[in-house]
Amino acid sequence: MAENSSAFNPKGAIALDSKQCEAFLAVAEAGSFEQAAAALHITPSAVSLRVRALETRLGQPLIVRGRPSRATRAGRQLLQHLQRARVMEHDLLAGLSGGDGEADAFFAVTLAVNADSLATWLLPALSGVLQRERIAIELVVDDQEHTHALLEAGLAHACVSAHPHAMRGCTAEPLGRMRYRLVASPAFAAQWFGPRGITRASARRAPTVVFNRKDPLQANALLNAFGLQASAYPSHYVPASEPFVAAIRLGLGYGMVPELQIGDAIERGELIDVLPDAATDVALYWHGWAQQPPRLERLAQRVMQAARGLL
Repeated sequence: MAENSSAFNPKGAIALDSKQCEAFLAVAEAGSFEQAAAALHITPSAVSLRVRALETRLGQPLIVRGRPSRATRAGRQLLQHLQRARVMEHDLLAGLSGGDGEADAFFAVTLAVNADSLATWLLPALSGVLQRERIAIELVVDDQEHTHALLEAGLAHACVSAHPHAMRGCTAEPLGRMRYRLVASPAFAAQWFGPRGITRASARRAPTVVFNRKDPLQANALLNAFGLQASAYPSHYVPASEPFVAAIRLGLGYGMVPELQIGDAIERGELIDVLPDAATDVALYWHGWAQQPPRLERLAQRVMQAARGLL
């Protein structure tokens, strides 16, 4: 992107102004004109003027002003382009430097992941490639049904998602399936379900442990098995993977837990599968840019390789 570029290039296509794009990128990533101004060391009014000039040049709004400010649909497309360009430029300069200076610096990559992947297979998959490729990673955690929206909004370079379809300019590669089991501690099962096991009546009384209000697995299991809506029984919400499993082990309730996270706890009698028919497989996909720097491509390949060996 050439600085001080004219509105149109010689072929008649709209050319992007680097300072305007820099201001837009700062606002879209920070969610605030004030924070963007602080990052760029200019005034908020100067940031606003540059963003408005870019919107005028492209003929459509790019930012919805608010708290936080957010990119429009067109803004998200531009944001993805600018983020890709930034990462690819960094990788190009690092390669041209021949291994000195900037090539030895880490560059930042943001991944949107679901908490269960983060708690089980993802970090071991990433550890070697992050060190080898000198990548500094920021992990943004959300439910596997919602991580894709973070990529679409330009808030992540790649994501682990249950969404099977790639958006424009990206690819979606299958990683495998995470199996979830509806489990409880032996003491909890004995207290609430007794020798008959779980029934519709006991399911209405017994407390569940749910990761957060975005997590549908437990609600779907009880709806399918007994026709119970989520409002029909009490629930604890524990939005962190290890404390979530700890709450179930401590007998606070029963819930859907990844097999990878509990290992052979069922076989050892530490946990009981209270409803084997409720076992649920969640398919996961790796979403990333179709064109990306070699280092990000190698990171993606490593993640896919590790996941397919575990899921």
